[in-house]
Amino acid sequence: MTLKAFKMRLYPNQKQIQQIKQTFGSTRFVWNQMLAMQSARHKNNPNAKYQNNYAMDLMLTTLKAEYPWLKDVDNTALQATNSNLHDAFQRFFNKKLSNGYPRFKSKKNYAQSYTTKNNGQSIKVIDDHHLKLPKLGQVYFRAGRILTGKVKRATVRINSQGQYYATVLVESEKQVFKPKTKQVVGIDLGLDSLMILSNGQKVNMVHFDTDAKQQIRVWERKTARRRQNALKEIAFDKHEKVLFPRTSLRQFPRYQQARLTVAKLKRQVSDRYLFREI
Repeated sequence: MTLKAFKMRLYPNQKQIQQIKQTFGSTRFVWNQMLAMQSARHKNNPNAKYQNNYAMDLMLTTLKAEYPWLKDVDNTALQATNSNLHDAFQRFFNKKLSNGYPRFKSKKNYAQSYTTKNNGQSIKVIDDHHLKLPKLGQVYFRAGRILTGKVKRATVRINSQGQYYATVLVESEKQVFKPKTKQVVGIDLGLDSLMILSNGQKVNMVHFDTDAKQQIRVWERKTARRRQNALKEIAFDKHEKVLFPRTSLRQFPRYQQARLTVAKLKRQVSDRYLFREI
């Protein structure tokens, strides 16, 4: 068996968007609560035993009793949050893989995500354009590939442009390779073309869209300048004690426009359909 990931663009309705955002907030809350608990235990008793993801799942029941609104979201998403935090601690304990001590999550981050597990067909591909997800029901999607195999889990995320995506992990049969033909072919790398085969076949060069890359450099400079100017205006409002001061970069539409433009251009460059053949 092999695992494959399929990425698809989601088009949720308003009710589904509200549920997704609520799940983002709940999983972030659980992450921060469990991280605070682990930190407090170690601070109070450095010799205290680390609580793994199974122990955190047991604590999740108590947390739900204290905060009933956690019951409104998918339970497997909350359990997956504990698993992700456990993995983060394991990397921290392993000095070779460590990226530092796990950090608290902020709702101010533009990119948010949560992972849900497939329990009893809770995640299911209904047809070519509808995906069933826990607590969401059928969500319309578009994908470049046909999803095949047994669904293991799905990660729902929103990018900086406000677009929703799902990455579905499926388990499929091992790829069966065709029998060897025992034929030999020579390859000659060229300058005008990428390669020329001994059977006469020619493979042309493939390049990224250079115009989009140039635009990215231009807009990245604009974004940096507009961010710097916005921070200066925030500091000025605070120093002058303005009646309605600006306190967040979200209050500067020109900076937000530049930031979204950079994200859009980078997504276009990474899109394999925008490669052009010279």
